[in-house]
Amino acid sequence: MKLKSAVLSIVAGLGLSLTAHAQDSLMMRKIYDEALVNGKCYDNLRYLCKQIGPRLSGSAGAQKAVEWSKKLMDSYGFDRVYLQEVMVPHWVRGEKEQGKIIAGKTEIPVALAALGGSVATPKAGVTAEVIELHSLQELQSLGEAKIKGKIVFFNRPFDERYIESGQAYGMAGDQRNAGPAAAGKYGAVAVIVRSLTSALDNYPHTGGTNYDNGPKIPAAAISTLAANRLSKLLKQSGKVKFYLKDHCQTLPDVLSYNVIGEIKGSENNNKYITVGGHLDSWDLAEGAHDDGAGVMQSIEVLRMFKTLGYKPKNNIRAVLFMNEENGHKGGLKYAEQALKDKEEHIAAIETDEGGFTPRGFSFEQVSPAFLQAVNQQWKKLFEPYEADRMVEGGSGTDIEPLRDSFSGIKLIGFRPDSQRYFDVHHTPNDVFENVNKRELELGAATIASLIYLIDQHGLNF
Repeated sequence: MKLKSAVLSIVAGLGLSLTAHAQDSLMMRKIYDEALVNGKCYDNLRYLCKQIGPRLSGSAGAQKAVEWSKKLMDSYGFDRVYLQEVMVPHWVRGEKEQGKIIAGKTEIPVALAALGGSVATPKAGVTAEVIELHSLQELQSLGEAKIKGKIVFFNRPFDERYIESGQAYGMAGDQRNAGPAAAGKYGAVAVIVRSLTSALDNYPHTGGTNYDNGPKIPAAAISTLAANRLSKLLKQSGKVKFYLKDHCQTLPDVLSYNVIGEIKGSENNNKYITVGGHLDSWDLAEGAHDDGAGVMQSIEVLRMFKTLGYKPKNNIRAVLFMNEENGHKGGLKYAEQALKDKEEHIAAIETDEGGFTPRGFSFEQVSPAFLQAVNQQWKKLFEPYEADRMVEGGSGTDIEPLRDSFSGIKLIGFRPDSQRYFDVHHTPNDVFENVNKRELELGAATIASLIYLIDQHGLNF
């Protein structure tokens, strides 16, 4: 009798498990159908890119995006839509930069873009001999005697051996982030940096630089084709000059906002699942992939739940963070306010790697046992949609401050295919036309599906 009871218990448990799996599979199918047949995120992205355009923190475009996105979420009838005040930096590029290689009597104009946060050159520009380096460590080995008075040219390309292009970006990024400040300490008069991309083209990639407390010298990125040409000329002649002129300035901080939409939970009044991306973008283009795609996908998650009549157990928030690109103030403010309000945050998902084909998710700082459990429980549910990679990895800049405020929270990064992202990242080429409608919609459905599973089953594996 005891054996029979045990068998019946196992069979009953298995039946419940199979029933839950079937219910989850059916709900996910509904989510994907809604996204692919009736999806709104592509049309919303078109409006954001074409009617509003660039949205650098502190700009008129950023404010217009705040006002429009709040109205958009209001129109969908979310339970709560509000603005969260945050003070943000206000850096402006000014007139178009100028740059040219000077090799003897030959002058070669090159494509370049000032780095975010850069200071201006003198009105007449700056001309100096170029010294090519491939790492920050070379500054120390050469010393002030060889660096002072020169323009430092950081020319370390992406390491193409990385399959995940974000890893190559991370490994090359220190020359842009910290290179100008480091070179300034050795007396360099300016810095030019090879654009952070595998692509060989004439689109210069901007991005932020951080002077910390070091000397502030003008800093710009040059296109990869220009970098290759400059490097070749240096090898041929050994002595080449560069001319750089920009008009950047940093103005006083400006009041801006995170834009937040929320669907109330039916069971857990103070528990939250956050999905978000950043509403700001660099000033060179429309910010379609970085990160218009992410914010429109985040809104779409809530819209689909509302349309499908799904009533979550926990509060679900879509957060459009402000100032990810040059200060991260929006993410810091969101975490600070959540802690102040004594909220309980279960999970946060960031979508800031472009609107490309979804591949899965990365979970930050989790154990092998947790990953194994996630894969055992949910991998097969995502397999029909080819978005079943559940791996350990980073989450995102805007949600990382939540880790310090909520010890039990799981931080998750949405991981689309990465191979094309850094072709357009931080460039004039990051425009709506380079976003594929179907890929964008599949991404929104994939994110919504994971949020549904977390809401139903939690993450206590």
